Amino acid sequence: MQRTISKVISARAASDGAGVKIKRSLGQSQVARLDPFLMLDQFFSDDANDYIAGFPEHPHRGFQTVTYMLEGHMLHQDSLGNKGDLRSGDVQWMNAARGIIHSEMPQQEEGRMRGFQLWINLPSHEKMLPASYQDVPSSSMPWQTVRQGVQVKMIAGNLQMADTEFSGAIQGLSTEAIMADVDMQQATQLSVELPEGHNAFVYCYQGELTIEGEVAPLDAVSILSEGSTLTVQANQASRFLLLSGKPINEPIAQYGPFVMNTHAELEQAMRDYRDGTLTE
Repeated sequence: MQRTISKVISARAASDGAGVKIKRSLGQSQVARLDPFLMLDQFFSDDANDYIAGFPEHPHRGFQTVTYMLEGHMLHQDSLGNKGDLRSGDVQWMNAARGIIHSEMPQQEEGRMRGFQLWINLPSHEKMLPASYQDVPSSSMPWQTVRQGVQVKMIAGNLQMADTEFSGAIQGLSTEAIMADVDMQQATQLSVELPEGHNAFVYCYQGELTIEGEVAPLDAVSILSEGSTLTVQANQASRFLLLSGKPINEPIAQYGPFVMNTHAELEQAMRDYRDGTLTE
């Protein structure tokens, strides 16, 4: 069965960190989520004043963060002692789990900064496991040709396209998350097999796409209906993110950078942060 667009969440202008200008789609409200995905931010500016203050040291608990840098240069540092140099095409996949404190600071004073940050929830039994961090260089996620005029950069999971399975650099997630960046030339078409039962969406960030006759708007999350096959038509040269994941189906209690299952767990997270034991 073909997947169609069932709902659209347009990105809204917002700011995060120390005033970095972003566009937030998923996560702009508690109802604007798609289990297991909690939040999706896009940052895109040629003006250093929009991003230079960066994201100084701050905590997380209970979920994963994925930063995908399209253009620019940031430095990640965290309480585990990791230091990650994030450049164009790179990804950092951070499993906050029990707790981590980190910063992401621009390493440029001019030029374009463009990319995405995604938050993925964790099931309750993984929320208090030890935190971890993985740098994924662009070289380990090369652009691969699916068919003439269509290329894919597989970040996580596996996708079946044109009778070929394409595998991402990140594997073995309990949510079975799939994340791919797709580049399509004008007047090309792509069919993708997606796991039935997974929640999935497309985020078009360049060009114009049509899914089963309906336009997937620019800078918006186009949530897909249930089904097994997604067919995308590029009306012009286009780029989009494709994400899919197995829903966790558990209660969500969130306060800023803490995502747990109950209010009591949230209060504990805030106490732990105040007491300096969040990461222990």
